[in-house]
Amino acid sequence: MLTDTRPPVTATGAEDAEHALRAKRVRRARRRANRAVFLFLGPWFFGLAAFTAGPIIASLYFSFTDYNLLGSPSWSGLDNYAGLLDDVHYRNALRVTFIYVVVSVPLSTAAALLVAVMLSGNRRGIGLYRATYYLPSLLGGSVAIAVLWRQIFGADGLVNQLLALSRLDGLIEAVFGVEPGTSWIGNPDHALNTLIILHIWQFGAPMVIFLAGIKQIPADLIESAAVDGASRVQRFFRITLPLLSPLVFFNLVLGMIGAFKAFTPAYVVSNGRGGPADSTLFYTLHLYATAFRFRDMGAASAMAWIMLAVIAIFTAGMFLTARYWVYYGDQVKLR
Repeated sequence: MLTDTRPPVTATGAEDAEHALRAKRVRRARRRANRAVFLFLGPWFFGLAAFTAGPIIASLYFSFTDYNLLGSPSWSGLDNYAGLLDDVHYRNALRVTFIYVVVSVPLSTAAALLVAVMLSGNRRGIGLYRATYYLPSLLGGSVAIAVLWRQIFGADGLVNQLLALSRLDGLIEAVFGVEPGTSWIGNPDHALNTLIILHIWQFGAPMVIFLAGIKQIPADLIESAAVDGASRVQRFFRITLPLLSPLVFFNLVLGMIGAFKAFTPAYVVSNGRGGPADSTLFYTLHLYATAFRFRDMGAASAMAWIMLAVIAIFTAGMFLTARYWVYYGDQVKLR
């Protein structure tokens, strides 16, 4: 007679076996979920490697080579970077771009903040006004608006027609030195100013951000200041502006980066030449011409990396100075 020598299955052993089975099922489900995640993220990782990381690494290599897009690149070391210092057009492109950034970004941010304060109430039809002021941000970067801008500031454009009808053309000539009927875009002294005005006109996106920030300011704080006798101007500079300083910083940083990369308005207005007399020769426009018109991809790649360094330096400088004028939460001191 055979006897069963196996130990009896206890309740504890059965529970352990059940827990192990459940853990195995959980691990299997997680592996299936991970495979699904990698399956859906696979195209994104491929695009990142093929269209972002790959070109970045390639441009860094090309910046140290002599490459004309037709032959094979040959190593040239730092010649491309050194040659840019002797390029008059490159130095002028830097100057024009710096003027454009320093002037247009603060003015655009100030305009956005001013309009946001004006549209922060709950008056009738306020939604229509907000949408109207936001619309230029959707259209301002398009080729069609740049073409329209060239027509508006042309010799027979809307600006000169309005000045002639209002009899202000003589005053404009005395103040700005622009003769009646002269193209503003064709004048080297004022062509860049027209592009700065176009950038200021596109303040819709930062305006929406400021509107959201104004809505978060406690109403009782403003009412208390009004009861204490603070005027509108005092309430703005003592309460509203300090509480909105993080958003001001955010919009300045994004606006600065976007202004450094501006391309379409200058390309359309100057027909891709940066004229007249290089007055609208933006950095990106000169980079584009160097790469695809003169087929000097090595120098163009060096320009791109220099621009990256310039933007990084400006951004780092803004972050370093932010501690002196940007306030967060309870750091705001009302006085």
